Order: sequence, then structure tokens, then C-alpha cells
Amino acid sequence: MSLNLGIRMHDIDQLPTFEERMAKIHEGGFKCGHLALSKMFSDISTDNAALTPGFAMYLKDLFAKYEIQPAVLGCYINLATPNEEQLKKTVETFRAHIRFAKWLGIGVVGTESFAPNESGAFCPECHTQEALDLFIERLRPIVAYAEQMGVVVAIEPAHLHIVSNPKRARYMLDTINSPNLMIIFDPVNMINIPDFENRQLIFDEVMELLGPDICMIHFKDATFVDGRWSCPPAGFGEMDYLPILKFIKEKKPHIHVTLENTTPENNQAAKNYILQKYEEA
Repeated sequence: MSLNLGIRMHDIDQLPTFEERMAKIHEGGFKCGHLALSKMFSDISTDNAALTPGFAMYLKDLFAKYEIQPAVLGCYINLATPNEEQLKKTVETFRAHIRFAKWLGIGVVGTESFAPNESGAFCPECHTQEALDLFIERLRPIVAYAEQMGVVVAIEPAHLHIVSNPKRARYMLDTINSPNLMIIFDPVNMINIPDFENRQLIFDEVMELLGPDICMIHFKDATFVDGRWSCPPAGFGEMDYLPILKFIKEKKPHIHVTLENTTPENNQAAKNYILQKYEEA
């Protein structure tokens, strides 16, 4: 059984047209892609009003032509903002992306939980129960709309965001209690820097508490040396992928897995490294 390995599509060469970039992804041997509309198109509008069925069909034809599965449509914007005008625009954008995903044939719209402020950057309030309850309140109608459209909303937990650990993610899932709410598992995003040496314990907890609800996995690497944190491409850091790849092989066959933080110069090395580790798992 082969690994359904792809790439974050805006990390590929900055070629003039979307079709040229799709061709490059195909040439690179990637099977699926994480699509962020605003980062893939510089020549045409990707505003909400531009997300029509016709635009979706255009993209759907290109995905089929180049044999790339559209794994997830990124909509990484902050639902926890206290700015009511900003929130209104955010909800409209989520709804537009959910509709567009339905027309395009992407099963998942992905996002993160960010922070209860306008910037979305970490603040101490992120890890409070109040922030988690606020995020859940804002997320609930988004998930209800996804149910109507037959699309999954997937939250990517991250230590510096509101949904910051496996237990808070489990609470969110159980509180909303919808089959259309799932989890994107990015192992590196789950690491609390002081717990870097114990990272496998965190990953084990993720797979135990959230395993049935994981619908996609992101891979990048991590290093923490002399107090400095960095996230290079897979295979260029200190991550041990074998337990997660074993989990994929045993529990999540054919799940979409995408590489992050690659460049055109190193994406093949990252791809080959993960595929080799998958064979060993």
C-alpha cells in the first residue's frame, strides 16, 4: 500500500499560471495538494464573489488532468476575533470556501483556531476555557453550514492557538458533536517547546484521543538547538516519523498527507525521505 503523499501547493515553483504549477506538482510525483486560493493565484481574483461553480469546475478539470487529488481547501482565518466587522467577513469567507469545496469536489475545508484578538497571534488568553468556549460558539454555525453542503471542516490544533492540545481538541469535537467536524494532525504544531524532548508522548496522546477524527496529516520537521526553534522540511530536523507512519499504515490507509515548509530545491528530498520511512514503518 503506497502513501498518499502530496504537497502544500503554494510551496511549489512560482510559475506564471496555475496550470503550470499543477504540471510541476505532477512532475514531482506528488499525489495530492493542499490548496490555498489566495496564495496560488496572482493574476485573477479569489475574492468570495469569484468563487463560482464555473471557477470550481475549471480547477476540477485541471486537478483531473494532472492526476492530483485536491486534499483540502485552506481557509486559515481567525474565528475568535473580537472585531465584529472582521468576524462578519470571516464567516462569509468560510461559507464561500465551504460552497466552493463542494463544487470542486474537495471534502475538507481546513483552518486553525488562532487567538481571541484581532491579529490571531498568541496571547495568554488563548489557553483559557473562555477562549475555547468562544471558539466553539463561533465554529458551531460554520460546521452546521458544512453539514448542509456535505463538506467537512477540519481544525488543525496548534500549541500557540486556542485548540492547543489533544484534550482541548477532544472537548471541541465532543461539544459540537458533528460528523462534519474533524482534525488535521500536524505533529510539529502540537509541540510545546519546553516539552520538545517528550514530543512522542504528545503524538501518542493525539493518536489515542483524536485518532478516529483525523482526516488529514501535515508533515514538516523541527529542531530546537541552543534555544532556537525552527521548522525545516521533513527529513531536515529531529522528528521521528515512524510511529506516525505506522499509525497511518495501520489505521488510516490512503489518508491525505501533505508536506509543508518545502522549497522547489528540497521538496524531492523531503518526499523521498518520508516515502522511505513509510516503507520501514
